[in-house]
Amino acid sequence: MAFELRKYTAPDFTKEPFVSAPEAVLREAPKDAVAPEQYHAMSIYPEYFKIGGQWLLAEESRMDCVPVYEEGTVQVREPRRLKKGDKVICGRTENCEEGIYVWPFGFEEPGRMHETFAFRQGRSRETAFSRDYDAIYDLLRYEKEHGYILWVMGPAFSFDYDAREAFSRIIAGGYAQAVLAGNALATHDLEGAYLKTALGQNIYTQENQPNGHYNHLDTINRVKFHGSIPAFIEAEHIDNGIIYNLEKYHVPYVLAGSIRDDGPLPPVYGNVYEAQDAMRACVRKATTVICMATMLHTIATGNMTPSFRVLPDGTVRQIYFYCVDISEFMVNKLADRGSLSSHAIVTNVQDFIVNVAKGLGV
Repeated sequence: MAFELRKYTAPDFTKEPFVSAPEAVLREAPKDAVAPEQYHAMSIYPEYFKIGGQWLLAEESRMDCVPVYEEGTVQVREPRRLKKGDKVICGRTENCEEGIYVWPFGFEEPGRMHETFAFRQGRSRETAFSRDYDAIYDLLRYEKEHGYILWVMGPAFSFDYDAREAFSRIIAGGYAQAVLAGNALATHDLEGAYLKTALGQNIYTQENQPNGHYNHLDTINRVKFHGSIPAFIEAEHIDNGIIYNLEKYHVPYVLAGSIRDDGPLPPVYGNVYEAQDAMRACVRKATTVICMATMLHTIATGNMTPSFRVLPDGTVRQIYFYCVDISEFMVNKLADRGSLSSHAIVTNVQDFIVNVAKGLGV
């Protein structure tokens, strides 16, 4: 059976309490980067605001940002981007009391049973994930033709030959439209292609190599010598790996820097807000997000990603968000941060990506 997106059901604004709800309150930002008192903070869900007698949907949402009324639309802006005089929507209630309505049930499955008490409702190492894998295969095949698949990756993939090869085939197969990562993933993946090691350990046998602790530094140094990753790939005849395939198939990637980075590689963003902007440019297009073995990047991406996307034709569709990690703490941490639409898979990410590649037949 062909994959089908869940249909979105909007609220019925012809009924109460929408009809008699007051207009949303607009207050001007008092200074650049400062919101007025009682500003409204956005969530991951569709949110509507009553302005001029109409309920307006904020089409590009982001958690912890503020809604700004501008030229007949509701724009969602990071507080650091506010300008003095921006008309910020204010109010701390979410059920029409202040002309604000948060709608978390737009993608509810009809007839879905909710039990007050039931076993195995959480996600843990004991959970059977077979159906999750089947769902991911169907989803990715659909998204390859109709959506935008964003992968968020920790460095674990670069330490294993099979995982590097599996994700390389996923890229080549057209199942990646963008990748978010850090300096470590790129460094050790390029080290694997250049010296066949990751942090000095052979990526196939896992045996430590003599003086191997120099290898990632030598790789960074050589990339800097050539001036860029593409120049390094060409000059050193690199022909494998994740970064090689991202470059080969022109898939954009964002490498966000960290205080602990070695080097870093030339394209790594050292300014955290520039990195955030570059990441959000990819998130704004994403319809499926799969985060794997990177707590900080996953939480950052989760905070940027709403539960829905408004397509050019006005259709509201669901964004699918997966968090894959061997740590139960990690996947629960994401939910604790408010990313309630995240779907957790507790497993070794190297095994996960190899299984996904096999399931997709790439």
